[in-house]
Amino acid sequence: MRNVQGSVGASKDRGDSSSFCTIHPVDMVLPLWQLGLYGFQHVLTFYAAAVVVPILLAGALGLPREVLEHLIEADLFTCGIASLIQSVGLGRHIGVRLPLLQGVTFVAVTPMIAIGVAAGGGMTGLHQIFGAVIIAGIFAYCAAPLFSRITHLFPPVVTGSVILVIGLALLPVAANDIVNGHGAGTVQNPVDLRSVVYGLGTLGFILVVQRLSRGFMATIVFLLGLVMGTVVAWLLGDAHFDAVSQAPAFALVTPLQFGMPSFHIAPALSMMIVMAISMLETTGDLFATGAIVGRRISAGDIARAIRADGLATVLGGVFSSFPYTCFAENVGLVRITGVKSRWVVAAAAVIMMLLGCVPKLAALMACVPAPVLGGATLAMFAAVAVAGIQTLAQVDFENQNNTIIVGTSVGLGMMATAQPHIADHFPAWAQIIFGSGITLGALAAIILHLLFNYGREALAAPATEDAAQAAGEKLAWDVMPSPEDRLLTYGKRHNPDSVAH
Repeated sequence: MRNVQGSVGASKDRGDSSSFCTIHPVDMVLPLWQLGLYGFQHVLTFYAAAVVVPILLAGALGLPREVLEHLIEADLFTCGIASLIQSVGLGRHIGVRLPLLQGVTFVAVTPMIAIGVAAGGGMTGLHQIFGAVIIAGIFAYCAAPLFSRITHLFPPVVTGSVILVIGLALLPVAANDIVNGHGAGTVQNPVDLRSVVYGLGTLGFILVVQRLSRGFMATIVFLLGLVMGTVVAWLLGDAHFDAVSQAPAFALVTPLQFGMPSFHIAPALSMMIVMAISMLETTGDLFATGAIVGRRISAGDIARAIRADGLATVLGGVFSSFPYTCFAENVGLVRITGVKSRWVVAAAAVIMMLLGCVPKLAALMACVPAPVLGGATLAMFAAVAVAGIQTLAQVDFENQNNTIIVGTSVGLGMMATAQPHIADHFPAWAQIIFGSGITLGALAAIILHLLFNYGREALAAPATEDAAQAAGEKLAWDVMPSPEDRLLTYGKRHNPDSVAH
């Protein structure tokens, strides 16, 4: 598959319309059948992680199955729109025009659950979440130019702490599903052994496939785990598909499916923090993709990518979905296959929009038993935590300040995760922050870094484009979980010509 792109000469600059330049692999339009095939690969890689968020949220807020099905449809449909905006672009200032697939960020899971539960759950909680998502999207869109110039303010001690807190804070959500519990903040007693067997069995299957598989199969291991666990549960009478036959074959996703969102200050502030963390996530994925496809990433590219995230997040709130960011899983797929065309991602986006209009598919995903989902997400969220540990390996812990920053931010994040009711008597604006381990831990890492390390390292904005590129590539290096990705970035730094072809 690496030969699909053909021989390519000098890279075409994004702002140069000269016909004398050869087409960059990113801009090549492949034959229709290849667009469809490779696009479907991206959808398979992305699908399991995409539908996990609405399923987790619906379970935590006690939403009925019909609402969950609509959330899955809206999620897939809006993921398609978001990916089109990012890969194809919208005007000169929105969308980075790289093979980046968009999906709902895991960072938003526990803050959204906290918002919904604080509002009383059900549809009231959902309305507050959508309102906060819309405001957070507007914030990201407006903040994009500024953020693109301050990525150097987020060294490994910050990014590693945030990623580690995200992974650790999500693990109780997966554990709750494995025991078929009543919420991540409650202790399930007694525990049904059958549920645990489903969860650990799904996890075991995923581990076996990961050990025996390479290439594309390894990228869809979580989807395979969900399928296998659900089939086994069905054979044993614990999964039922009656709702699939009752669901219509086709339905358009419409705006404001559940009515008007409600807007409140505290949830909006919480989601704005989520979007700030998501911007870091997008920036890292952007530089990783730039290294893979051989395209230089500038501050303007970061701003265009974040504006696309912001616009997609606003559309997510309007279409009853959630905050969007670039999916690292699909960045890895670009590296594995060597297919660098952004039009492949555009094809995947169209496929996702079509899947979002198939209610039977959403009904099928809603039938996945909670313990099976928990087994798959346990591995998924633990991998996020490991990526944070790998990032922290770059930190100089001989500097006591860094030890304080990491220890305090992770400790605060775990405090709010282990004791979710700790903020019950706080003012309303503080409940959203102290009620979410991710939000509290991320804020602590950023603030403590500025307090302890400010003035001890160069925090001024890079003066040249080369300096900005170096700072951005360092951020990408910090958040890359794959050793192969790091080796590729190293090769780009020291032998750029080997990556450009």
